[in-house]
Amino acid sequence: MKARKRHLFIVTAFLVLTFGTVQGQEKITIVAAANLKIALDSINTVFKIQNPGINTQITYGASGKFFEQISNSAPFDLFFSADMDFPKKLEEKKLTGSKVKMYATGKLVIWSKKTDPNKSKINSLLSADIRKIAIGNPATAPYGEKAVESLKFYKIYDKVKSKLVFGENITQATQFITTGNADIGITALSLVLTPNMKREGGKYYIIPQKSHTPLEQGCVILKNAKGKASAVKFYNFISSKKAIAILKYYGYDTKA
Repeated sequence: MKARKRHLFIVTAFLVLTFGTVQGQEKITIVAAANLKIALDSINTVFKIQNPGINTQITYGASGKFFEQISNSAPFDLFFSADMDFPKKLEEKKLTGSKVKMYATGKLVIWSKKTDPNKSKINSLLSADIRKIAIGNPATAPYGEKAVESLKFYKIYDKVKSKLVFGENITQATQFITTGNADIGITALSLVLTPNMKREGGKYYIIPQKSHTPLEQGCVILKNAKGKASAVKFYNFISSKKAIAILKYYGYDTKA
């Protein structure tokens, strides 16, 4: 009987401690561009170690889709976009709770398992062996928009546009290439440098940045997060030395 009481006490204490801690945490909901998936997950891991009382929930997708949702009163606290335009438009709509901050500049690459794009560079896309080219949807994914800019800069857009297949975001576009649904694609360097992509064994070529407007990426605290000190902490943490080191590791340029 005593053993059962002791067991009940231990279980009860465990539940109180566990659920008491969870209930005591302040939750912040973050939405972020798909190109950030591995980098921001890594940054979040470090952030949570330093801030155990903050519960972060991150959802990844197309920046344009998140812009639409936030414009329609979606209850998000922080927005990490793949460009500066979407956050600035939210600022104009008075839907933000901070200044728009540029946290990184991304890079475009051509990636393939079928061919080595370093040999022919941008002209790799013109090969007769290439039937499908994956990019992000230019309407909602800034990396897709910049991919189209690069194709037009090199005057090959009209030659390859019939081969283009669009992912809803840059992650989906990348999946088209890795699964063989596309022969080659234009994706984010940050995704190519992830362990999973390295295991795929593909080759990549970094597209010169002169071929498109800079992939400057901005973040902003949203109006929904008013009064949430935890949102301010995460917003500030993205500029910390540890966060910057992670961003650089995954191929981003930063001001620091």
